Amino acid sequence: MTDDTARVKRGAQAAQREARRAELVDAAIVAIRRNGPDVAMEDIATEAGVSKPILYRHFQDKAGLYMAISEQATHRMRSALLPGLSAEAEPRELVRNAIDTYLRFIEAEPELYRFVMRRSFPDRAVAQDPVTTNTELIATALSGIFGDQLRRLGMDAGGAEPWAHAGVGMVQAVGDWWLEHRSLSREAVRDYLLMLACGAIESIFAAGGSPERMLLETPGTQLPTAKPTRRLSSGPIST
Repeated sequence: MTDDTARVKRGAQAAQREARRAELVDAAIVAIRRNGPDVAMEDIATEAGVSKPILYRHFQDKAGLYMAISEQATHRMRSALLPGLSAEAEPRELVRNAIDTYLRFIEAEPELYRFVMRRSFPDRAVAQDPVTTNTELIATALSGIFGDQLRRLGMDAGGAEPWAHAGVGMVQAVGDWWLEHRSLSREAVRDYLLMLACGAIESIFAAGGSPERMLLETPGTQLPTAKPTRRLSSGPIST
């Protein structure tokens, strides 16, 4: 067998292994949808039509399978989110679409989302965590767009990165809450988050991106207070 023939054979075998892994991941996702985030390896093996040793042969252990499932799930999320993060988009529409896309993913794949977000394997490096990687990629895209817009206007863009990570973390945290409570519609959650995000963005642009300018121009700013319209009891209101 020539070297070229051997390389072709190894390439074909590697492609077959990758295709088989992809089939097993697809079967695992079906099992997660049916059995929830605490799905057992036995359930996944049954769905895939293989034995558990076959699963371990392809993924080494349960953590390896989790990583493969999470990589596929987060890739799907990024594929939906990132095309809409365009510097040409109007900021309000960009933020609205990003929030809505994230919430739609949760709505469409609640059990898969729970599986991906709630697993923890402390023996694995953080750099290997698909969720961390996904968060970083989305925040980096937002940071680039936000920073470019601030610089284009001659403003301080130093806060673009922490602001982007704060925005991604906010949406993720609210998405986790909404998944469990569902006390509001997706549209309502999206619009409330949009209100908060746009208020923050407007404040940033009004201050030229400068924390010092914000503090100088709005010293001692206080939130409006509402006076009680009625007493809840006949006694004095305690303080």
